[in-house]
Amino acid sequence: METTTETNDQTTVAARVAGEDIKRGDYVTVLNKIVELPSFLWSCSSSILPADEPVRLRCMPSDAGQPFKVVAVCLPFVYTKRPKGGTTAFDTRQNQLVRLDPDSGRKVWKRLRKTLEKKRK
Repeated sequence: METTTETNDQTTVAARVAGEDIKRGDYVTVLNKIVELPSFLWSCSSSILPADEPVRLRCMPSDAGQPFKVVAVCLPFVYTKRPKGGTTAFDTRQNQLVRLDPDSGRKVWKRLRKTLEKKRK
């Protein structure tokens, strides 16, 4: 007797996307955030950088992976809604957005909404 198992699970990849390629209805998340600090905050850097020169740091936000649904784009701003409600605006000069696979984004979005609805009851 021979047994086979089939699964429909599939791994997808979030794709880096330029601001001009983001469109209404896309599911996006923040991959990296750019933080700018004045160079005078860095010890012993005054000989390397002018005091008014910003130092850019790339950080991973604590909510990386959180899906947001795009409602409007007016570059450099991308306006989104969250599964729990409310609107968030992203500045593409400070946030590197990635587009989620449409099926994955939709599934996670619906699951988060259901979870939040249960908590409200």
